[in-house]
Amino acid sequence: MGCVPLLNTDELLRVPAAFENGLRQAKRWPRSAVAALPGISRHMPVVAYSMADQALAVGGGFLVNIVLARTQTKEEYGMFALSYSVFTFLLGLYYAAILEPCTVYGSGRYRHLFSEYLRLIVRCNAVVGVSLTGILLLACLSLSWVVPHSMLRPFLGLALTAAVLLSGYLLRRLFYVQRRPDLAAKSSLVFFIAVCAGLWFLGKMHQIDNFTVFLVLALGWIAAGAACGRKLQFGRPIRPFLALEPQYRREHWKYMKWVLATAFVFQFTHQGYYWLVGEFLSAREVADLRAMYLLVAPVEQVFIALSYLMVPALSAHYAAKRMGAFLSLWKRYTLITVGLSSVYALGVRIAGKTAVHILYAGKYDGLAPYLFVLALAPLLLWIGSTMGHALNAAEKPTFLFWAYVSSAAATLLVGIPLVLYLGLWGAVYGMLLSSATYTLALSLSFSRTFRSVGRGRIQYVGEAIAVKPMTDRRVQ
Repeated sequence: MGCVPLLNTDELLRVPAAFENGLRQAKRWPRSAVAALPGISRHMPVVAYSMADQALAVGGGFLVNIVLARTQTKEEYGMFALSYSVFTFLLGLYYAAILEPCTVYGSGRYRHLFSEYLRLIVRCNAVVGVSLTGILLLACLSLSWVVPHSMLRPFLGLALTAAVLLSGYLLRRLFYVQRRPDLAAKSSLVFFIAVCAGLWFLGKMHQIDNFTVFLVLALGWIAAGAACGRKLQFGRPIRPFLALEPQYRREHWKYMKWVLATAFVFQFTHQGYYWLVGEFLSAREVADLRAMYLLVAPVEQVFIALSYLMVPALSAHYAAKRMGAFLSLWKRYTLITVGLSSVYALGVRIAGKTAVHILYAGKYDGLAPYLFVLALAPLLLWIGSTMGHALNAAEKPTFLFWAYVSSAAATLLVGIPLVLYLGLWGAVYGMLLSSATYTLALSLSFSRTFRSVGRGRIQYVGEAIAVKPMTDRRVQ
């Protein structure tokens, strides 16, 4: 399948501006979203590629989960869910160490040295992958003395494939930094086709279990890398990146340390509830919670796809000191997020019970009421996430860390008692509470960072935002 460039380089850099052109005449930002539709429609192919990329990339994992939930016992699927929650934790650390700094710096201050920067990132990824594989295999070897082999199999599958799965995330993210979501979509398509073929083959061989599916996912990303990896813009740099930017390690660490700390506490917002349910209830309840939240995930993947476009654009605005455009783009991002999450929650309420029955072949029918409540989680969480993306693009990850600390505190202080006394319902209510706490904390930080005075005009001054009051025409 050939890849046709959507826009030339100058046009791609003007994508954020195109979102603003249709809104310039509107006085209030909710109304401006309607006025922006013609401007957005001209660049719908870019958005469509991003949506397709996310749907295909996540669709492979979604398909694996559905197949396991339908074919394995609840205990076996619950063990897979726990092992995958460990991968999600590792992904959070990887996001902090490589993906987030790469997105912000590669799209912002180092965009003029992208080829050199790309080579550095790929080398770092290789070191992290080898180290992680060794650590996970040693952990599995240690656990083999106390954990039955059947329970250890999904964790062994994770240990063997984690580095490849993480590299798949990096491949797609680098294409977004290059402003080529079409290539990200192509790589995800190759991955999805490979996963479908692998699951079909395992089904014919009657070998589908919580170990072999990890191998299928890894082979999918290996195929995607082989098909699309050559499209990365490595170039022919004359000098290494660190020779050109000797202070980079210090800058990277200054940014990464807060995101890395955030990755640790982030787990207590949603992932922590899988661990609490596994600890205080059983693997069956873990399977129930995972099966229901899996049906909430599609709308979150839409938001993730949007973030892949928005974060580089916000970073570019911030690096160029275009703060008016920065805040205008964030407002539209928030409006889209609120609208989509509200519509999805309504759709789940109408058709969720039927979807549960069809997807899980009647195995989880009694859990539909949990799904109706969980459908509110994306609305509560992603309003805050838009503010978090804006703060990260402005190279202020400290605020995101403290928002997750607040959310983790809600999980520990209120979530644990809820799980103990209300069981699975307690985990559902706890997820909503943790999400709301996270959004509230970020809203306070965001308003403090980007506040304006009256009808003032926002100006960028050094590392801060200042406001220049507009002259009152009545005085004139």
